[in-house]
Amino acid sequence: MMMGIALLIIAVVSYLVGGVNGAIIMSRLVYHEDIRKSGSNNPGFTNFKRVYGLNAAAWSVLLIDILKTALPVFASAVFMSFAFENMWQFGAQFSGLFCMLGHCFPIWYGFKGGKAFIAGFATIWFVDWRMTLIAMAIFFVVLFVGKYMSVASCTAALSCPISLFYLGYTNVWVEVLAIAAAALVIVRHYPNFVKLAHGTESKFSLSSKH
Repeated sequence: MMMGIALLIIAVVSYLVGGVNGAIIMSRLVYHEDIRKSGSNNPGFTNFKRVYGLNAAAWSVLLIDILKTALPVFASAVFMSFAFENMWQFGAQFSGLFCMLGHCFPIWYGFKGGKAFIAGFATIWFVDWRMTLIAMAIFFVVLFVGKYMSVASCTAALSCPISLFYLGYTNVWVEVLAIAAAALVIVRHYPNFVKLAHGTESKFSLSSKH
């Protein structure tokens, strides 16, 4: 009963905080525009960078999206480890998944959000740092070779539950939640794979196209 109530509170808080969108905030605050009406219309770091360039505002977007996930995930992991034995990983992954859902389907912005890769990246640091290093290595290698952010993001996301399986986890539900988080990132990138199939997907560049 106590765990059920705790998980409900964690889920709601993580979803609401995860729904805060750095790209929407900074596009309105700095440029008085709505990022959802520019570029690919996706309110995420990559589209923000493409539209406005890799500047202080873009780094602020990244920082906001990391912090809005890291804070509830860390708090949830600490709480679950103290309240229930050996539940740090579960608390982190559970909170992280709901932060990702909040980022993808935010109540604050009409349930139209981003693709959750940054939220997922912020989550996995608290689940298993070894898994994170593996995912980071795969991400940068795929991005460097192929130049497609979508492919690099999805490949890195897919590697997480696979590497976690071999590294070990404290609870089978941690692995289930990791699979769900990876699936969410991949499904949210479906439009990018359609563009790849048609040869219209943009390659990653540090330059601005605005």
